Amino acid sequence: MDVPRGKEVARRKLIRRIVVIVLIVAAIPLITWGLSRLKPAAPSVERATVWIDTVKRGPMVREVRGLGTLVVEDFIWIPATFDSRVEKINFLPGATLHRDQVLMVLSNPQMDLDATNAEWQIKQAEANFDNLKVQLETQQLAQKATTEQVKSDMEQADLQADRDQQLMKLGLKSEIDAKLSQAKATELKGRYALSKEQLEISNQSIKAQLDATKVQIEQLEATYKLKKEQVEQLTIRAPDEGVLTQLGTATTPLEVGMRVAPGAILAKLAQPNRLKATLKIPETQVKDVALGQVASIDTRNGIIPGHVSRIDPAAVNGTVDVDVKLEGRADGMRPDLSVDGTITIEKLADVVFVGRPVIGQPDAKITLFKLDKDEKEAQRVPVKLGRSSVNTIEVKDGLNVGDQVILSDMSAQDAYNRIRLN
Repeated sequence: MDVPRGKEVARRKLIRRIVVIVLIVAAIPLITWGLSRLKPAAPSVERATVWIDTVKRGPMVREVRGLGTLVVEDFIWIPATFDSRVEKINFLPGATLHRDQVLMVLSNPQMDLDATNAEWQIKQAEANFDNLKVQLETQQLAQKATTEQVKSDMEQADLQADRDQQLMKLGLKSEIDAKLSQAKATELKGRYALSKEQLEISNQSIKAQLDATKVQIEQLEATYKLKKEQVEQLTIRAPDEGVLTQLGTATTPLEVGMRVAPGAILAKLAQPNRLKATLKIPETQVKDVALGQVASIDTRNGIIPGHVSRIDPAAVNGTVDVDVKLEGRADGMRPDLSVDGTITIEKLADVVFVGRPVIGQPDAKITLFKLDKDEKEAQRVPVKLGRSSVNTIEVKDGLNVGDQVILSDMSAQDAYNRIRLN
């Protein structure tokens, strides 16, 4: 007896559907589990947009770099010596001055009057000296005349005494007259000796009086010279060659007509031939900087060698000021010129190193993308860094010589351990 074919076909279709459903139900967890085991697709990065460097082995020079300015080593401050008033200013800040060039002119009427009075006092003293000299010379001539007269009288008395003595011997003159003549001669000898002594004392007195008057004149001349020099000091001259950087103070600029007190700052002069570079070194790198280390300063017009001469003990805004003494010159050097300085810390003979990554700090542990052999993909690897320089850094672990790594900032790919390079 034949079985109807319609029922058999329906039954097979039902079984087939059940099997398909069972397979689908069983496949869903397997597919889900398989998908969960797949790695996320690696993002693509344009090769031209990243910085790739090769790990090398060999000598490495450790350097630190900082921006800075040229600063004058020594300023010449020009103060006011006397209370005065500014009459004229010949130069403005920025001008180059030569030694003894007149910078400005000050005035003080009282000082001018004192100098004039001192000059007239000298003239008066000189006139008094001449008058005194004439008077003393007149007195001296009178004393000489008296001495000569006494001498003449003495000689006549001597002759008369000799004559009377001869006459007395001949009996023509009494003894008493001879004795009187002799007494007179003796008296005149004494008067002559006294007159000569008076003349000598007169000469000494004249010399003493004239010397005393000369001392007074010299004292007046010294006073006048001082007063004159003080007046001349009101004409302010450049003490040395340099560039005028400031008139007055930063808070009170100097102007014509202003009154200045003794000790007030009139000007600030910089000597452009004596410049130093002050670099701002990051405080994280300054620990290796030491006095005497070799440095080079780029002025954009030339490279000037130098050495570290001072390290500021304090940090300001994350940097430390380091002074470099220059050992040469370049065109266009002037105060406050922006420069770029490099300080050589040490020279390492044989180390493994690579270009300094953007995020690389000395003695830090970081991750870098290392290129595969085909250079089409890069995988993140841990790297231990060591000593650093301006453009290079030592590799202590994680990379081998010849490895190529990406040094650019890859923070946008922090979620991925592998990238593709297009």
